[in-house]
Amino acid sequence: MAENYTTKRNSQISVQDAQVAVVIVPLSAQGHLNQLLHLSRLITSYNIPVHYVGATTHIRQAKFRVHGFDPVTAKNLYFHEFPTPPFENPPPNPNASNKFPNQLIPSFYATIHLREPVCSLVRQLLGTNHRRVIVIYDSMMTWVVEDVPAIPNAECYRFTSISAFHTFSCIWESRGKPLQAGTEIFEDISSNENCATPELWELWSKQKSLEGKISSGELFNSSRVIEGLYLDLVAKEINGLNLWAIGPFNPLLLTEQNKDSNKRNKTLDWLDKQEPDSVIYMSFGTSTSLSNEEIEQLAIALEKSQQKFIWVLRDADKGDVFAGEERRARLPEGYEERIKGRGIIVRDWAPQLEILAHPSTGGFMSHCGWNSCMESISMGVPIAAWPMHSDQPRNSQLVTKFLKIGLNLRHGARQDELVTSEIVENVVRTLMASPEGGEMRKRASELSVAVKQSVMDGEGYGAEMNSFIAHITR
Repeated sequence: MAENYTTKRNSQISVQDAQVAVVIVPLSAQGHLNQLLHLSRLITSYNIPVHYVGATTHIRQAKFRVHGFDPVTAKNLYFHEFPTPPFENPPPNPNASNKFPNQLIPSFYATIHLREPVCSLVRQLLGTNHRRVIVIYDSMMTWVVEDVPAIPNAECYRFTSISAFHTFSCIWESRGKPLQAGTEIFEDISSNENCATPELWELWSKQKSLEGKISSGELFNSSRVIEGLYLDLVAKEINGLNLWAIGPFNPLLLTEQNKDSNKRNKTLDWLDKQEPDSVIYMSFGTSTSLSNEEIEQLAIALEKSQQKFIWVLRDADKGDVFAGEERRARLPEGYEERIKGRGIIVRDWAPQLEILAHPSTGGFMSHCGWNSCMESISMGVPIAAWPMHSDQPRNSQLVTKFLKIGLNLRHGARQDELVTSEIVENVVRTLMASPEGGEMRKRASELSVAVKQSVMDGEGYGAEMNSFIAHITR
């Protein structure tokens, strides 16, 4: 490497840039790619070089979709595109009995081919002025980094992409659901086993067998302001390893783009014309496809609710989002004309962070993926929870029952039941046009302020991030 490094100071921690480098190893699914790209941004703010690795198509995906900063021009952030063999790239199945995105499984298995390139990169960095290399890996990428601890002066830290609430609830369930402080809220949660497919559990078992041999500590995209109780409970279960809650990873203060710029998304221009807290934003993430019947019920509900909305209506991701065609979901005849002026249908990529941060956005109908939960919480927007799979049902419990900043459209244990237009209409009206919804908005706003204060008061990015940086640069 040809960089000239100098000693700089951030959060009262003196960091000799060349001394430590960080390698980021994300899973090849959007919510995972995005969280770890934002973590990369935060670490580079401490003048530490970060090397973000992945297959060529997934690096391209992460760069193309990120919001809140420009990864191409970010200082000290380097991307490494490694070749992987071709993998099957089936389309999502909107009618599958389980909403888990099985179409991504082949791309997950392809990541095993990153194992050798990642090790080579670590050795290369150690040979170019770095006295230590820190590898932060997604918990679903353990098999990629399993050789790293054997390399002198290299350490691995596991990133858990889900909430501590979900993590501890899984531990509690595996132990036969014992009664203890903090578990009362778990009483009616759905079984974790039913939240994914056998194919996912098979993949997870291959990763789990390596646990305990690799990680020197645990990282969560979370905040003690949000779920301190459950972070403490998880910390007691990880055999003395350090745990850091260093979120939110997403930018908290967004720089407004030039309103005359061609780069500004049209949804933001439309939001500029709406009243404060008057619009509900609706997106079900990148891993879920709604069936035609679900789309019809949702469309009817939105039309009847008379509330303003932005609806991101697109198919779930394939393993390679740039290959093949995407299903274009059909709406009722004449629908877009009837809702003109009151609603927008977005069929491509939407700037979710900017939409949630906009003062006109007063609610978020979400699948409750943890990435979306953290973005909504940090921007102070209450959630209408429609969980689909994986950690989402339990995240919805955290949002609605523990934090009390949202309400459920469907209980996670009843995934086979159709969410009718009557249910959706009632939830939308409650969230957007009732005193109950107003109270949720107030609590969400207060929580947002507390979360921002926890990382923005003082220097650096909060005590937990400062502690982690001090630990890896010791």
